Amino acid sequence: MNKLLRFLAILLLAAVSFSFVKPLPAAKKPNIVIIFMDDMGYGDLECYAGTPWHTPQLNRMAAQGMRFTYFYVAQAVCSASRAALLTGCYPNRIGINGALWPTAPIALDTSEQTIASILKQQGYHTGMVGKWHLGSKAPWLPLQHGFDEYLGLPYSNDMWPVHYDGKPYADTSTNSRKNYPPLPLIEGNKPLRYIKTLEDQSQLTTIYTDRACRFIKENKKQPFFLYLAHSMPHVPIAVSDKHKGKSKDGLFGDVIEEIDWSVGQVLKTLEDNGLADNTLVIFTSDNGPWLSYGNHAGNTGGLREGKGTSWEGGIRVPCIMRWPGKIPAGVVCNRMAATIDLLPTIANLCGAQLPVRKIDGVNMKSLLFNEPDANPRDELAVYYEVNSLQAIRKGPWKLVLPHKSRTYKLNLPGYDGFPGAQPNVDVALALYDMRRDPGETLDVQKQFPDVVKELLVIAEKYRNELGDDLTGAKGNSRRFAGKVQL
Repeated sequence: MNKLLRFLAILLLAAVSFSFVKPLPAAKKPNIVIIFMDDMGYGDLECYAGTPWHTPQLNRMAAQGMRFTYFYVAQAVCSASRAALLTGCYPNRIGINGALWPTAPIALDTSEQTIASILKQQGYHTGMVGKWHLGSKAPWLPLQHGFDEYLGLPYSNDMWPVHYDGKPYADTSTNSRKNYPPLPLIEGNKPLRYIKTLEDQSQLTTIYTDRACRFIKENKKQPFFLYLAHSMPHVPIAVSDKHKGKSKDGLFGDVIEEIDWSVGQVLKTLEDNGLADNTLVIFTSDNGPWLSYGNHAGNTGGLREGKGTSWEGGIRVPCIMRWPGKIPAGVVCNRMAATIDLLPTIANLCGAQLPVRKIDGVNMKSLLFNEPDANPRDELAVYYEVNSLQAIRKGPWKLVLPHKSRTYKLNLPGYDGFPGAQPNVDVALALYDMRRDPGETLDVQKQFPDVVKELLVIAEKYRNELGDDLTGAKGNSRRFAGKVQL
């Protein structure tokens, strides 16, 4: 009997003790920060091309994380590139192309799921700061696409009734921009104020940075997703007084150094609030530099052409990712990856469901964690214009398909904010070896006819699914953009 009583007493004591032990917390969901530049070239960062200006914060981010050398956008133009990043889809799949004007009749359809909407379903607080460019007014703004907060411009900072010298267009001007509405800085769904002068533009980087840091501090006790889409260095470029003249290499250098400062402020805010080790930070750009603007544009690091083309200078962009303790420090990734891969990768890392409808991105977590032989993306279709298939990337090869393309090589660039000419030229079929010829100068199709045949078969696969205006293929898997009531 005594033994039985002692046994029961032990069981009771264990039960009481267990009742005071808190269950182990579930694994904490990582925060996600995407910093997206506008028209920053592959060669615009010190850690990529040894620029005259200095980017110590981005150098530090690369030293603490992973720097990508073959990171691609889906299209080398504003709206299409942003749609791709947020939805994980080729933009022509979802009906978005080009750069949407303030009065564009289409927008990103609200039925498309974004990184913000899938993370919101997982309890994330979602915020966007900066350039949107996927619909200029409600119900097509960020709050209707999964974001809880928004402060920024609805489209590019040159879409305003102001000339390149900062003066309003004269009434006699024939330039279509004179008829643009005032450029609104929107908070939520409504204009907070209007950007009217270059001095106003010079404050944008600071305004965006301050709001981004405030968002981090206000949401440090819950998982969050922050999408910081800078307006710079898209023309017209402008810089605040605190960075003016500091680069010793002109206004463009000052702008890049202020962007570097902004990245440093975001990283510092994460570190000061104990969030750095649980936050994936991604830095990249929407396309390459707008080379016709000369000293107000960046550089491609030797890659061919720039923004608005399917050459490497237009579609290959800098990309750095940092997540201390998860992404190994100081690694250079030479595998292919793209902005459309961010959504499925983030979904996997955060335990979110993929969108219901088909996407084109692949999960690149194996690259981030530097797993041996990881190669989740081996091919990429390069579209431009409305729906023109212009190139196929696979392994080390790039097959350029016949099309018309703008070129920056026939005219001198502009100067101090004014553009040079960028005419279209005919482009012939060509095959390039990216390992030995990143500048796309030597057509090797005669040496490798079997590679050409293989890539043409892949091109036909994309034509069947997504169409191709150049061949008349309609595609059987395209969706419609939202229709805007003007």
